[in-house]
Amino acid sequence: MKIAFIAHDRKKDLMVQLVTAYQPLLKNHELFATGTTGQRISEATGLKVHRFKSGPLGGDQQIGALISEDELDLVIFLRDPLSSQPHEPDVNALIRLSDVYNVPLATNLGTAEILIRGLAEGLLDFRQIIDDAPKKSISFDL
Repeated sequence: MKIAFIAHDRKKDLMVQLVTAYQPLLKNHELFATGTTGQRISEATGLKVHRFKSGPLGGDQQIGALISEDELDLVIFLRDPLSSQPHEPDVNALIRLSDVYNVPLATNLGTAEILIRGLAEGLLDFRQIIDDAPKKSISFDL
């Protein structure tokens, strides 16, 4: 799978810890990241990471372009919700594109770990699930 990593400044250490913890799994996938985040991941783990520009300089938009071209399968974006970001419109556009193209997106550590663990279990082939779903309505007994 093709996985993108983005982290705001106050979340970069946490991102490095996350990727380091799951390095044995992630080494089998194609990794992308915004500038400094990718550099930090690569230096800490030795993993090959395709780096884009930093987020404020267009890296978020470059990752968004990959989403719109169906070239990404998963995005881990550890956002800092307590700090305003000068490129907030780019952040919102990236989140919107993930929703439009049904690309799983984690914006916090808890969701990131669930998605990565799902990746390890082979549970993230959501496109196959959608393609194989019956074309009729489904009801649930509650």
